[in-house]
Formats: sequence, C-alpha cells, structure tokens
Amino acid sequence: MSRRPMRRKLLQAMTAGLILASATGCTYKDFPRLGMPTPTTEEAPRILSLWQGSWAAALVTGVLVWGLILWSVIFHRRSRTKIEVPQQTRYNMPIEALYTVVPLIIVSVLFYFTARDESKLLALSDKPTHTVNVVGFQWSWAFNYVEDVEGSNGDAKKDENLKAIPNRLVEQFPDNAGGVHHVGTPGERNPQNNNPGPTLWLPKGEKVRFVLTSRDVIHSFWVVPFLMKQDVIPGHTNTFEVTPNKEGTFMGKCAELCGVDHSRMLFNVKVVSPERYQQHLEELAKKGQTGYVPSGIEQTDPARNAEKNQL
Repeated sequence: MSRRPMRRKLLQAMTAGLILASATGCTYKDFPRLGMPTPTTEEAPRILSLWQGSWAAALVTGVLVWGLILWSVIFHRRSRTKIEVPQQTRYNMPIEALYTVVPLIIVSVLFYFTARDESKLLALSDKPTHTVNVVGFQWSWAFNYVEDVEGSNGDAKKDENLKAIPNRLVEQFPDNAGGVHHVGTPGERNPQNNNPGPTLWLPKGEKVRFVLTSRDVIHSFWVVPFLMKQDVIPGHTNTFEVTPNKEGTFMGKCAELCGVDHSRMLFNVKVVSPERYQQHLEELAKKGQTGYVPSGIEQTDPARNAEKNQL
C-alpha cells in the first residue's frame, strides 16, 4: 500500500521534470549556452566560458554528491531479515580530510578563473576609440557621447557638466570634444522595434568605453547580449570597455532595484556601422542636442579623485 503512492509520486516528479526541461523553448544550438543569450561583443565569449565552466563544476559536484547519497541509501539500507544496530564509529579521518580539502580546492579554482577573467574584462585601454558617459537617473537614462562632432563646439575636459567624473578618466577624453547627448524618458520607444526606452547607438568593430555615473541612487547598466553589467553608483564612477561585433538592436535594462519605477528603466542599444554611427552623432548635433547633460552628483576634488585605480 505504501509503495504505490511512492511510485505514483516518483512518476509525477519525473513527468514534471520532463515538462520543465522541454518547456524552456531552447534548441540544441541554444543548450551549450545554458540560458545565456548569443554574445554580441568580442569580450562576451570570455563571460560565457566562465558561466559554462561554473555549470560544469556544479554538475560534477552534484553528480558526485548524489552518487554518494544513492550509494549510501542502496548499500547501507536496513536489512529486512536482520534487526541489528550497525557498527558505530566516532570519526573517520580520511573522509573528514577529504570533505575539508576538496571544497577548498573547488573554491580556489573558481576564484582563480573568476579573478583572471574579471581583470581582463575591467582592463582599460590607454586611448579608447569612443567614450560614452551613461547617466542613470530615476527613471531613465541619458547618454553623453564624448566625441568631436561637427557642429558641436566645446571641450569635454573642461565641461562643468562632467565634473563628477574623475580626472584620470577625463584626461583620456578626446581633444576638443564638444559632444552630443540624448536624454531618455520611460515613455520613449525605439522607432524600429517599438521597444520602450531611449536608444544608445554604438559602432560595430570599434572599442567603446562606458563611463557610468548616477544622479540619485544606485542603478545597474545591463545590455543583455553583452553578458556584462555594472553598477551605476552616485559618488563612484565605474567603467568598462566592449567592442560590439554584431549589428542589430538589443535590449538593455537596469538590473538594480532602484525604486518604485525600476521596471520602467529600459533602454535599447543599436549597433551600426562606424559610418552610420558618425552620421547619427551629426543628426543629434543638428537637432540641437550638443554638449553634455549633468553626469552626476557634484563632488569635491579630493572625493572625485580619491580612487586612483579602477576597482
């Protein structure tokens, strides 16, 4: 009587697991990415590789643990004919040493690969081809294109609206970069796909540095197929660089709970040819969107330049 309900529950659990596995909509081509989208930058495959390696380590550990559990259940179950107390042991030094050393080795290996990839992903070049100051604010995004654009006069290195950015980054801005900008609203939509939020334009095949600043609270800049996101923190400037290698319009969002309308902080990233990118900047200049919008909360010079090295 007790076995039938158990078998029925086991069958139900296996059926539910099969449904969950097949209902994801993933094809055999998607499966190796383990839920990650197709990478669209030169740096993204490194993140994907780290993700796949972590899953592989987790699966090996899971198989080992479940194997030991099943082995114990099968080979050390209570006998139906003999009722006896099994041999009691207080400790087993080899086993205790094993389950102490093995987790340390696993954590050390994961730490090594994570630290190695993180240092590569956050490394900054001496002279990036393009620089975009991404400004997070409740409840949208602004994009300052730090470029020498025809029709826009000024100098990003002396612009008061960029005072929140540390000098070590300002010094690497291009000369005579009058710049252009675009300020989004939650109700704005991309004209091509009708997705909500403003659109950030980027050139394909050229390195872009993102300088992340906030006007109010902590946000997080996440372009989903870039496989990379970083916090946008008031009073602290984060930076990273990517090289887009696939044209198209991709989804971006704030990945940090930043208040009541956090879910509306969406944006789009449109990757185009370098020629079309320059044309777009000139179009912004013709619309009068020249110069820069305030990048963040003003700071004193000591506070702005306290962090000499990128964390």
